[in-house]
Amino acid sequence: MIRKLRTLLWAACAVYGSASGAAAQDYPTGPIRLIVTFAAGGSSDVLARSVAKAMSEGLGRTVVVENRPGAGGHIGAQSVARADPDGYTALFGTNGTLAIGPALYKNLKYDPVTDLAPVGMLHQLPNVLIVHPSVPAVNLHELIDYARRKPGALTFASAGVGSASHLAGELLKVAANVDILHVPYKGGGAALPDLLSGRVSMMIETIPNALPSVRSGALRALGVTTPARSSNAPDLPTLAEAGLPGFEVSSWTGLFVPAGTPRAIVARLNAETLRIARDGAYLDQLKIMGTDVAFSTPEALGAFMVKDIANWTLAVQRSGARAD
Repeated sequence: MIRKLRTLLWAACAVYGSASGAAAQDYPTGPIRLIVTFAAGGSSDVLARSVAKAMSEGLGRTVVVENRPGAGGHIGAQSVARADPDGYTALFGTNGTLAIGPALYKNLKYDPVTDLAPVGMLHQLPNVLIVHPSVPAVNLHELIDYARRKPGALTFASAGVGSASHLAGELLKVAANVDILHVPYKGGGAALPDLLSGRVSMMIETIPNALPSVRSGALRALGVTTPARSSNAPDLPTLAEAGLPGFEVSSWTGLFVPAGTPRAIVARLNAETLRIARDGAYLDQLKIMGTDVAFSTPEALGAFMVKDIANWTLAVQRSGARAD
């Protein structure tokens, strides 16, 4: 991993050093806004603030987190797509918004592929199915049995229409052949209080946001949605193991800027994502939150996102999910 990081860092710096333009060479000269497309307190917000803190130290300028929730993250993403391409507005992008969203929304006012410039991958996040203790199920089989006996009685919260947690819940309904009511919120942080109070029955949430409440006993975890068990919760089975063969939902985050941002600035920001990927204090924070670090070149992230959009489009077609 270290050797690969050094190679990517050298390549990024080489591009940065070869670019012309005083503005790019002096970048950054002021604070950078990092737009988070969900409400404060959710997993995206917590992770973005860790990124902002770590990048501020390396860039020598403050990276300020700005929450702009709504429409499955597309309000915030659109604001970045329309921002000046000067490197001072960046997007903490999630697969729920940038990969699943285009599969759900047919009339987006921006194109995630052409209107945003990828900088680099940041995280890979396992997801976990969590339920309120009032739900009479201690494993996936019991949950499915209960849902089939009482169609429509259970509800599942999500971070918003078009989010990863929304589509994951829809795929769960199809795979398990159950009727569960979707209740969208403006981010995972907004949904969690209602789940903790029992106003909604369940949610598929990222491990960083779910584990504290699970460990305290406030919520019950039934399984992770990834193909393999999470190293942060090795006792939890995968949902495929627990009774839904082939079920898989994974999440990722990445850094993006408006299309047209000078290549030297993109390279400078990419170099910073590679630096924090080997920063001990930052990695310790991610471990506590149950998140795996990820990194890439801008080109690799762009190609990955195009492929992920295609995969989620197929998933949307299978599930019948749609944006309201």
